[in-house]
Amino acid sequence: MNQHTLMQMWDVMRQRHGVGLRAIERLPEDQLDSHPIPKMRTPKELVVHLYGMSMKNLVVGASEGRLVELDEPATVARIKTKAELLAYCRECWEATNRAVASFTDEQLDVNVETPWGHPIKASRCVSAAQEEYLHHEGQIYAYLRVLGAEPPDLWDFKGNAPEFQPRQKQQA
Repeated sequence: MNQHTLMQMWDVMRQRHGVGLRAIERLPEDQLDSHPIPKMRTPKELVVHLYGMSMKNLVVGASEGRLVELDEPATVARIKTKAELLAYCRECWEATNRAVASFTDEQLDVNVETPWGHPIKASRCVSAAQEEYLHHEGQIYAYLRVLGAEPPDLWDFKGNAPEFQPRQKQQA
């Protein structure tokens, strides 16, 4: 993967993030700490894992050359409301987005230290963040349905906030 390919991939991720935020907004506030699906994370735990570990820590860590574990229980405990959860998502997105923009072709090819003892390429960390996002977004959709809320259309990028809508193609 090179920086040009990364930026194309990340533009799709930007649009998916817009839909993801809309899905999180639909989580019932009084159910953030519930277990709508037995033996799975709570909605709040899932969102913290998705934005903190699966996105921010993978990408920002890759840009810094070393992945670190997120203290998810402490982060979950600190977040009390849906507004705080959404603010956390936005903070993680901004940090991740800055890290993506900073990558050079050379940095994408560097091996990154991991907490589990075997290095992986920085480009693989970014790809894994995208894969993890899709996987966990699907879980959020399942939670919404179980909780009686209608998820947004997964492909309704035009319904996103303006900063997450499809960009207009340049006219020649």
